[in-house]
Parts: sequence; structure tokens; C-alpha cells
Amino acid sequence: MGFLFVLIVGLLAGTISGIVGTGSSIMLMPVLVYQFGPKEAVPIMAVAAVMANLSRILAWWREVDWRACAAYSVTGIPAAALGARTLLALPSHAVDIAIGLFLIAMVPVRHWLERHQLKAQLWHLAVGGAIIGYITGIVVSTGPLSVPLFLFYGLNKGAFLATEAASSLGLYLSKSVTFERFGALTPDIALKGLIAGSSLMFGAFIAKRFVLHLKPDVFRLLMDGIMLVAGLTLLWTAFS
Repeated sequence: MGFLFVLIVGLLAGTISGIVGTGSSIMLMPVLVYQFGPKEAVPIMAVAAVMANLSRILAWWREVDWRACAAYSVTGIPAAALGARTLLALPSHAVDIAIGLFLIAMVPVRHWLERHQLKAQLWHLAVGGAIIGYITGIVVSTGPLSVPLFLFYGLNKGAFLATEAASSLGLYLSKSVTFERFGALTPDIALKGLIAGSSLMFGAFIAKRFVLHLKPDVFRLLMDGIMLVAGLTLLWTAFS
């Protein structure tokens, strides 16, 4: 029953993230923490996120901006590995609190980024990749940060979804390899990640037909709601 609940939430999360470009980790992480605990949930989510991003790349393969992806990934991949190593040194209780506070804090940060509408260049993507990559290694998702970065670069709809996914794929692969090297990604945990990731993949392909009809205002409200609910859920788990 626990796995069935994870799969149902994963399908919903995969569909929503396939529409707005992020949110699968934010929605699924509280369920994984409740089911498996924070220390297992983070590497499980890393494996699932690899599959989720891979599915978005496959769905929008022809629209990937590989120059933007390379600029972001060249600094983001090693930074994600460093962040993942930092995470493994933290106690489980602190991980819950850190992720919860991070998700809640991303709501005002996203609004601040939106008000300062700057046009991003390739070097901005490289700097952003280093910062976001390190944070990605520590917390479950930095989609609320990477989404505006790629949007400010000028990508939208399919091109945005595909390029953000291709860039994030390298970060999550780096994170997963780091977990495996330091013993946090056992075969059992990897299998759980593959099961959770399969539902995210199905959701991403379901979402493709809805992408062109999503209004920007709906996207912003949806992401704010997801981040607040997920952040509060994790804080409740940490202090209960």
C-alpha cells in the first residue's frame, strides 16, 4: 500500500512537473520521507529525478538548447557532487528542517526574481549552475531557482522543458553517483528510486498535451502552493 501511494503521487507529480517544468521532487519528497525516512528518501528521489528529467528530454528531444545545457552543466555537475557529499554529513533531523525551510523560502525568492526581469546570458547560466548545483546536492529540488534562470535566458514551452531537464539530468546523475560511492545508494534504495521514477516518467508523457494551454499565472500560483504545502509537511514531520 505504501508503494501504491508513492506511485499515485508520483504519477500526479510527474504530470504537473511535465507541464510547469518542475515540482515532481517537491511533491513526491514528503511522501518518500514519510515512507522511508529522510536519509533514504533523498537518494531515492535522486534516482527518480534522473528518470523524470530523462522522460522530459525524450518528450521534447528536438527542442533542447544544447549550448545553454552545456553552460549550466559544466559547473553544476561537480557542484552537485560536492553538495551531495555535504548532505551525507548532516543528521536526518537537520535534513528535514533544511529542506522544509528551503521550499518555503523559495516562494518569496521566486517573486523577487520575477520582479527583476533580467535577460540571462550563457555566463549567467554557468554561474547559476555552480550555485544551484551545490544546493541541489543538499536539498531535494532547486527547480524554483533553475526555472526562472532558463526562462530569463529566453526559453519557453517545449524548449524550456527540454533544456531545463537536460541540464538537471547531469546534476542528478552526479548526485546519484556520489551517493553510490559513499554507500548511501544501495541496490534496495536504487530499486525504490526506479519504481518511484517510473511513475514520474509516465506523468511527463501525459503532460505533453497540456503544455501549450497552461497560462503563466496558473503556473506561478501552482508552484507557490506546491512549495508551501511540501515545505510545511516536511517541517511537521521534523518536529512531530
